[in-house]
Amino acid sequence: MSLDWGRLEEVVERAVRRARSEELREVAEAVKTLAEYMKTGFQETNKRIEELGKTVAELAKRVEEQGRILADHGRRLDELTKAVAELKVAMGSLGRRWGRDLERTVLEIYRDALEKRGVEPGRVEKFVYTDVDGRFMRPGTRIEVDIYIHDGRMYLLEVKSHAELEDVEWFAQKAEAVEKILGRKADRLIIVAVNIDKEALERATQLGIDAVYGAVIE
Repeated sequence: MSLDWGRLEEVVERAVRRARSEELREVAEAVKTLAEYMKTGFQETNKRIEELGKTVAELAKRVEEQGRILADHGRRLDELTKAVAELKVAMGSLGRRWGRDLERTVLEIYRDALEKRGVEPGRVEKFVYTDVDGRFMRPGTRIEVDIYIHDGRMYLLEVKSHAELEDVEWFAQKAEAVEKILGRKADRLIIVAVNIDKEALERATQLGIDAVYGAVIE
């Protein structure tokens, strides 16, 4: 139900005119003043409500726009994530091919030294074994070494561009596991590196690993 301010003002004005005593006139005047105050207050309240409504509408509009922007960003992020995943797969494949090519190149560089040890570089193969059940190493460990078998003799090789102490230690562990997997002892362990750290070379000697290298890094 809406309030008719014109009608209210008319009633109050009539009451003021008809008031016979001074007290009634004062009461009527007070009612008139209160009515005017209420009118002003309601008008101001309505004005603020209208302004608030506009503000809420503008805010809702901005939220909707931000929602569209976020949705667009989400789609772009999904596309970017997919592209990165595809790139990762491609780079992994390229890295494996490049790594194998590098190994072949290193083996060819030291062909003479390897042939003197009874190894023909062109016939060296990659041995890969995943220890799913952890029978030989930690479960899930991927064991990968180069292997050469000829005339009943087995050679295990590790090829690196730069061999560090950790590489020598890891090669020794892998070689031991491969021997258990194949059920036979390797006739020779050989680490082939363009460069090898001094401490790595010393450790290889301690472990009985033959080292073929180009330079020793102090």
